[in-house]
Amino acid sequence: MKTVIITGANGNLGTACVKKFLQEGYKVIAIDGSNNHLDFAAGNAHYEFATVNLSNEEETNIFITGIIAKYGKVDGALMLVGGFAAGNIAATTGADVYKMFSLNFETAYFMARPLLQHMQQNNYGRLIFIGARPALQAAQGKDLLAYALSKSLLFKLADFINEETKGTNITASVIVPSTIDTALNRKSMPDANPADWVEPEALAGTMEFIISDKGNALRETVLKVYNNA
Repeated sequence: MKTVIITGANGNLGTACVKKFLQEGYKVIAIDGSNNHLDFAAGNAHYEFATVNLSNEEETNIFITGIIAKYGKVDGALMLVGGFAAGNIAATTGADVYKMFSLNFETAYFMARPLLQHMQQNNYGRLIFIGARPALQAAQGKDLLAYALSKSLLFKLADFINEETKGTNITASVIVPSTIDTALNRKSMPDANPADWVEPEALAGTMEFIISDKGNALRETVLKVYNNA
């Protein structure tokens, strides 16, 4: 049984991922500030929930050390914590940039760094980051500057990890959704067609494929999961 850590587990995407990975027989360690959307998993013997301040490097390190001591091996991690902010360069202060940097990059980096060292000891591991289309397309990113900048760093981090682990059985992948079909997005974009968007369950299935044995041949993977949006 593979052990997978899922951060941001109580969000729309996180909830779909917890459900998918439990259904597929993984040991799931879910991390978030609350677990009110995860009641379905509470009685599952292969499920564990924890609250960790992922913006705090020391606290995250202590948590990862404890998980490794408890389970012996972590096979994969889905780093789903993140946030969104609008604004072009004129409207974006340094504080705005740092807020997005902390939320979108640090929470992933502080998790990935100790896990990578653990995975290198085992010569096995799958790290998955959530990118964003505005980080790839300047026409979209210019009005979402802090968000796009912070997300762009995840692509580079994955590149650096893949270069460091070349020739091993460790990979870093980036999933790039377009608009995710959530209640909040439907409310904020009432004129859009949600059928064009990406369902959280589709993203969860994509990530499970990467971490499963079916994805063993994948390397340096960037998957654009746009549907028709």
